[in-house]
Order: sequence, then structure tokens, then C-alpha cells
Amino acid sequence: MPAAILARLLSEARTDASVLIGPALGEDAAAVRFGGQILIAAADPVTFTTDRIGHYAVNVNANDIAVMGGTPRWFLATVLLPRGSTQADAESVFREVERACGEAGVVLVGGHTEITDAVTRTVVSGCMLGVATLGSLVCSGGARPGDVVILVGGYAIEGVSILAREAADDLRARGVSEETISTAAAYIDCPGISVVEYARVATGAGGVTAMHDPTEGGIATALREMAVASGHGIIVERSIVAQELAPCTEICAALGLDALGLIASGCLILSVMPEKRDALLEAYDERGIRAAVVGRIAGDAEGVRFEDGPDLPSFDRDEIARYFDERDNSAG
Repeated sequence: MPAAILARLLSEARTDASVLIGPALGEDAAAVRFGGQILIAAADPVTFTTDRIGHYAVNVNANDIAVMGGTPRWFLATVLLPRGSTQADAESVFREVERACGEAGVVLVGGHTEITDAVTRTVVSGCMLGVATLGSLVCSGGARPGDVVILVGGYAIEGVSILAREAADDLRARGVSEETISTAAAYIDCPGISVVEYARVATGAGGVTAMHDPTEGGIATALREMAVASGHGIIVERSIVAQELAPCTEICAALGLDALGLIASGCLILSVMPEKRDALLEAYDERGIRAAVVGRIAGDAEGVRFEDGPDLPSFDRDEIARYFDERDNSAG
């Protein structure tokens, strides 16, 4: 949905004194006072893939809790299966959800399951609940001018992993090697799409002013959302392109996709006070986690642009959605 329309719709939502962070463009989750704690709640569906859909559903929702400074605890899943689905199809989804919950340290506590004509392939819409303290709470809109922007992990991991598993024949036809395809397909597990540990390191190091979980629309959209949420501009270094992993570069080139706009679970974008930058980078390095400075927060008038002038690319839709639509239309 176009950002301007979504922002207007969200701005019309009612709120009350218990809501610390409510619905807003660029925010990953909600934060609500709940007794002596803060409840963090996030909801996100998985619609791009059916392979290992339970794994994706749990992890993308856990990521949204973690980047708010919270700990993921309880998961609910709405599972929509198309007509013709079998018992084995349902069992596969539930096994995957349960396995992913165990790996993430969360518990499946409820949800809803049905077979419906409303979908043509399996969809899992997840809701993750977690807890935080007021001191640990972080939002996408907390960045301030002068803060340093850091990218943790390589971007486009989720997108190329999906493409390697669901567009493998097309990639082979375009000359992509079996080694590249198999390497990218394994990205779902290594380096993986979870950023929970990345977020824990950030909150533990201190000085972090904002965190955001890049998903649909890729890292470029995430940076724009962070800018909108904070009300400031972002100057992006050209070195951000070097953070793209090699198989991502090859696969995107073969399919004519821009990795900056490709769904990007598996990386974390954050802003940190300049005096805390080195300590945070050192904390990541000690744990063998890839992290690099890719920009700085600037005044609103600067917009979201590269350091040498041009605006960061803007994407009306995720590049993976564009690819699948063009492929399906061509086949039809």
C-alpha cells in the first residue's frame, strides 16, 4: 500500500494513556503499559512463499518484538489453507511453527486455522507478544540528527533465499550456478532471518536511539520508514552496496532486480549516538556478527539520499513481488 495512504489510515486510529507506541508508519510493533511491565505486540503475515512458511512466520514476528527492545514470548498463528489441502499440508505447517517457536524460545498459545477459497496458497498470519521494560524500549522514530546509522548483517537475505528455492529453474536458465543457488537457498538458516541476537547486542551496548527490521520493500524502504518515523533525513553512504552478500548480487543481476528493494529479513538497521558507535561495532565484532556504518541521521530537508547527491531508490512494491507477478503473467 502506498505509504501516504497507510500513514493517513493509521493516523485515524484511536488511542489511550496505556499506549506508549501505537500504529504509525515505520514502527515495527506496538508498546502498551500492562501492569508493571510493557507488552510489545507485533503482527505480520507471510505471503511470498509457502516453503518453510512456519519458520518465516515465527521469525519475522519475533524480529519485530526484538527491535523494540523486547523479548519475544508468545505466538499466535492464523493459518489459511486453500481448497484441496491435505492433512499432511496442515501437519507440515504446524510442525514448522512448533520447531521455529522452540528455536526462538517462544510458545505457541493460540490462533485460528481454516480451509478457504479466499487463498490460492497457504498463508500464515502471525502475532507475537513480548515484554520489555521502559528502559529497554526502542522505537523506529527515536533517531536524532548526528546519530550514526549502522547496518547489521547482509541485506536481501530473505529475498534471495526465497528466489533460490522458488525460482531455481529460472535462475539456472539465466546462467546462475548450482553453487550460488544452493548457497542462497541455505540463507534461511545461515546466516538466517532472525535479528533477535543482533537487537540484544545493540540494547546491551547502549546508546542506540532507533532500530528497524527491514522487510517488504527492502533496506531502501526501511531507511525511508525510519526517516519518516523520526521526522529527519538520512544520508546514506555508497558503501552500503558492499554489505550485499555475493549470491545476492548474482541472483538479483540475473533476474533484473534491485537488491535495495528486495525483502530483507535477516538484517537490522539502527541508529546510535556517535560516541557509542565504536563500542557497538566492537560488541558485534567480538561475537562474529557483521556490522558496518552506512550513513548518518541528518535534518529533514536532506531527505533520504546518497552522500554524493542522488535520492535513495524508492520502491512502490517489493522487488520479489514484481518478479513473481512478471513471471506469472509471462507464463500465462
